[in-house]
Amino acid sequence: MDQPLTAVPAIQFYIPATASLAERRPRTLKHGDMFGLFDPDGDIAEGEASPEGLYFRDTRVLSRLSLAIAGRRPISLSSRVSDDNQLLTVDLTNADIFDRDGRLILPRDVIHLRRTRFLRDGTCFERLRLESFDTVPRELALTIDVAVDFADLFEVRGHRASGHGTATARSGPNDMVFSYTARDGLVTEVTLTAAPLPATVAHGRFAWRLDLAPKARRILELRVAVRQDDSGAQARIHPPFIAALRTARRKLRRDARRAAAIETSNEVVNEVICRAAADLWMLTAETPHGLYPHAGIPWFSTVFGRDGLITAIETLWMDPELARGVLRYLAATQATVTDPARDAEPGKILHELREGELARLGEVPFGRYYGSVDATPLFVLLGGLYHRRTGDEATMRTIWPAIRAALGWIDRHGDRDADGFVEYEAARKTGLVNQGWKDSGDSVFHADGSLARGPVALAEVQGYVYAAKREAARLALFMGDRALAVALERAAEALRQRFETAFWSDELGCYALALDGDKRPCLVRGSNAGQLLFTGIVPPERAARLVDLLTAPAFFSGWGIRTIAEGEARYNPMSYHNGSIWPHDNALIALGFARAGCGEAVLKVLVGLLDAAATMDLRRLPELYCGFRRRPGTGPTLYPVACAPQAWAAGAVFGALGAALGIMVEADPAAVTLCHPRLPPMVEQVRIRGLRAGEGSVDLLLRRHDEDVAVNVLARQGDVAVRVVL
Repeated sequence: MDQPLTAVPAIQFYIPATASLAERRPRTLKHGDMFGLFDPDGDIAEGEASPEGLYFRDTRVLSRLSLAIAGRRPISLSSRVSDDNQLLTVDLTNADIFDRDGRLILPRDVIHLRRTRFLRDGTCFERLRLESFDTVPRELALTIDVAVDFADLFEVRGHRASGHGTATARSGPNDMVFSYTARDGLVTEVTLTAAPLPATVAHGRFAWRLDLAPKARRILELRVAVRQDDSGAQARIHPPFIAALRTARRKLRRDARRAAAIETSNEVVNEVICRAAADLWMLTAETPHGLYPHAGIPWFSTVFGRDGLITAIETLWMDPELARGVLRYLAATQATVTDPARDAEPGKILHELREGELARLGEVPFGRYYGSVDATPLFVLLGGLYHRRTGDEATMRTIWPAIRAALGWIDRHGDRDADGFVEYEAARKTGLVNQGWKDSGDSVFHADGSLARGPVALAEVQGYVYAAKREAARLALFMGDRALAVALERAAEALRQRFETAFWSDELGCYALALDGDKRPCLVRGSNAGQLLFTGIVPPERAARLVDLLTAPAFFSGWGIRTIAEGEARYNPMSYHNGSIWPHDNALIALGFARAGCGEAVLKVLVGLLDAAATMDLRRLPELYCGFRRRPGTGPTLYPVACAPQAWAAGAVFGALGAALGIMVEADPAAVTLCHPRLPPMVEQVRIRGLRAGEGSVDLLLRRHDEDVAVNVLARQGDVAVRVVL
């Protein structure tokens, strides 16, 4: 029996919200396996509802950090994360300090304190500079209180662990060392080191007595270093603050050169682009297989297959190196055996990788988890798109066996009932109930609001499979397997015809959201249909109708396209997946609009995203925001526990911009094609530097002329053709 609308679906791996992350205006830093979520003053607030902390490999290694002058929290002056996301800078001043008799002994605003902080190689570096603007000497008491709870990230999210390991703590003249031995024996050690030598170090507090003459300055440093292993290896030697920061910035500049640089005539748009690029660099980790963008902070700062693949698709035109790392990593971690506890089957692509204690012990299923139905076809699709973009034969030959195995999974394990569609259903109750990108428990439903029972065949997944088989057919020809290429083309065409019959609804004027386990279509208007345009499975006579539907007020809020249309049974603009707006979803739809030749619709989406980002803190697009209609003079309504930054939200800026420019880059022969390029109304020109194609590169200038866009080649290295289709 279908679940009634009034019933509450199972709450699975729920992220509770008792306060809004956005309301806290958190300051985020990340490097490699470490990330920090701080309040605007640079502190970490303890509390059951607080996600703030310093984290390392899914473990919170610092749960409290509190700065005080004369026992009082300083007054905030300003707080910002640098444009490159490397450095948090906080300006503070002292509060009024009174003695026990109520006499003012330190007037406010005479001591300036600047905190600067960054992360590097498992270490958090902090520098505090105090400067006196007083007219008399002062003796100041400055304290930093710290605590470590070694909470697993899923505990921070609300999961109750069945037990805990053993923690110890010790203090020295200038340091504190906290150690935790998990239930599986893994040791995590956190060493906090202060300089200069504090007056006292005890009970989680560093305390200094500072003599500060008028106009004098004092520098203090605090370093938090994490070591995690079970071998008892010695901790490495860390460089001083300035040297470590200089090394980090040099590395970032080198990394940034691999991607094309984009600059527009609009400063606000430039800030959005700059922040999106910086978010991608910050979230991207170096792995033995290449670069990989971690999904988002704070809840998803790890490898996610789907997120990495879509981020790579969005950014492929300007930074193909990201796609290379994603493909190699996912090929190396592809499932080779059937394991129901992990929803793993041979050929299936990884969904999520976790390294925390609960995942290692199996209390949550995500240690190495394969419960996504779309990552596998997206892997094949990205492989084909990457090869078109780069001509990288070595990488393709390396991952070709993984592509073949993924195709095998699609046809065997993916198609559970041999009806020609790829479906999902969790192998065990501990697995994810919904395994598409809309993976909350209530995201797949019928027109009356009743939840769909599995196995579920999602509309967009069939589109991914169609596009994947077409790209795989071209790759098979490249690899010399003509018979496979022909078979894949035939299979793709057969899927297209089956899909059209089973999913299209004249009543909706749209494709069904999904088919349930009884093959009943979920007659719900969802953004999933928009993603189908990107895959090429939609015939031209349907495409124009879909574009009109998705850009009408029921879908388009003014800030973007909602996940489902107003008026649907479970529509809720404040929900996670049933009426909210996801930037990555909009970017894929914009790419589909461009493919359909609907340039005005592309611009509508791009402008919505750019306008939304312009209102956000740090000009940063979050994971999602609410789907309320746009009102004059206000920004979009924020979603309370959205990750920010989020990789595929940052990538959406480049995906939607690439769609508007109609840009396509190919390696053989090396060419850059701009098909019906358009610029949003707030941008008069766009300059693109260092756009690589094959062995060469070009610099381009695009300028608006009335409704047209002129393209000029400013520089060219190597034999790269530039074509403009108007």
